[in-house]
Amino acid sequence: MSLPEDKRVSLETFYNMRKEMDYLLEYSDGVVFMSPSPSTRHQQVSGRLQARLFNFLDGGKCQVFSAPYDIHLYRDDLQETKIFIPDLSVICDVEGLEENRFVGVPELIVEILSPSNQSLDLVTKMQAYMKYGVKEYWVVNPMLDAILIYALTDEQVYNQVDVMKGQLPPLR
Repeated sequence: MSLPEDKRVSLETFYNMRKEMDYLLEYSDGVVFMSPSPSTRHQQVSGRLQARLFNFLDGGKCQVFSAPYDIHLYRDDLQETKIFIPDLSVICDVEGLEENRFVGVPELIVEILSPSNQSLDLVTKMQAYMKYGVKEYWVVNPMLDAILIYALTDEQVYNQVDVMKGQLPPLR
């Protein structure tokens, strides 16, 4: 469902909203989304995955970035504006790194679901990441103790390639 045109905001208005609010805001072609504060479980999972990705990537050209860090999806052939704050991003294209954001297409994006953001992560963001060509998209579901791994095919669609169960840090 899309909002009526008069409910959409300009990119300039979006940035002004961010200055005036203490919330994490994301933007997709005029629609503003507010990200919920992460739960303790969310933070545990994010920290553990970030550490593992950091160790795996250490010494290579790719880097892992954690929220809050803006990913401004960009490709020359697409005229849309999408600014998301994924939980984790793996970025190999250092030319897209700016002072406070990355402009381009990350290699990998990880989103950790919470009850309030599932449709945004599983529909809106997944479609955008696929369209822009993010090679891998991991959807972490702490409620089910599972990681769904999607890989971009030659046809530029996501194919679920793995489900990892029992890989998240234990609840304390």
